[in-house]
Amino acid sequence: MEQNLIGKNAGLLWNLLNEKKCVEAEELRKESGLNAAEFWAAIGWLSREEKLVYTAEKVGRKTVKKYALA
Repeated sequence: MEQNLIGKNAGLLWNLLNEKKCVEAEELRKESGLNAAEFWAAIGWLSREEKLVYTAEKVGRKTVKKYALA
């Protein structure tokens, strides 16, 4: 995957997070329309730039992973 595509996908995720504030990881992936590799590469890009806040909380037996903008 080329760097320009990863940056473009990171921008897509940033815009989605800017609209929604805090989103569950799987919901964010589905809304973005990115495949798993593209999604996680974009998350890595935003994380590296310290643009994301990650939280995980237990809901029953499930751990819900959420992302928001820093």
